[in-house]
Amino acid sequence: MKRLIVNADDFGLTAGVSRGILEAHGKGIVSSTTMLVNRPMDLALVGALKASALGVGLHLNLTLGAPVSDPRRVPSLVDGEGKFVRDARQAAARAKAEEARIELGAQIDAFRKLMGRFPTHLDSHHHVGRHEPILALILEFAQAIRVPVRSQDALVRAAARRLKLRTPDHFMGESGPEAYWSSERLLAHLASLPDGVSEFMTHPGYFDPDLAGSRYGPQREVELEGLTDPRVRESVDARGIRLGHFGHLE
Repeated sequence: MKRLIVNADDFGLTAGVSRGILEAHGKGIVSSTTMLVNRPMDLALVGALKASALGVGLHLNLTLGAPVSDPRRVPSLVDGEGKFVRDARQAAARAKAEEARIELGAQIDAFRKLMGRFPTHLDSHHHVGRHEPILALILEFAQAIRVPVRSQDALVRAAARRLKLRTPDHFMGESGPEAYWSSERLLAHLASLPDGVSEFMTHPGYFDPDLAGSRYGPQREVELEGLTDPRVRESVDARGIRLGHFGHLE
């Protein structure tokens, strides 16, 4: 059986991104999202998210904005202005494990307050969770709260499975200078989807003024168009691909 999780990263990044994710679910094939909890949150959009059938995971973030916890408790995670370091490798390299544990735990607590439950899974913004000591901490938290994790590559997948954590078999997606999930790329990937569980990491949204400083802004509208293209839904249905979210992993 071919099963597919279409995850839209960055719910809560801006109102336009959140609206786009909800639309990509309601009118398209997005079946899962992950939420940033250290951003100002539109509670009406959170309400719409709760009312949807989306799986909602936590987008653990150590590279954008300010920490949820007091910056004075996590000095290795922030710069002189109390903000996260944007580069994922640099952020992980300078992070002290105990301070990162404080912040990641605070983000899980913030998610529970917003959503009233644990996330369906854990992943990370800018893939900071691929690097130690952050990888080990995310896997530790996933074990503690008994949720699956994203596997961006074979090394992360093997580390998760050594700990008997649920994780997809395959991962596809990128957020480089060009829009990744166009209609054409979606149709091509669906045509060659391997057996097992795959995750498509996507970034749909509307390019609003709050997103002006992002390196992946207008590209989100291209992804939104692709993910809501009727031909894409028809391809999923015609190929018998089963859509779901991380909470459905066995």
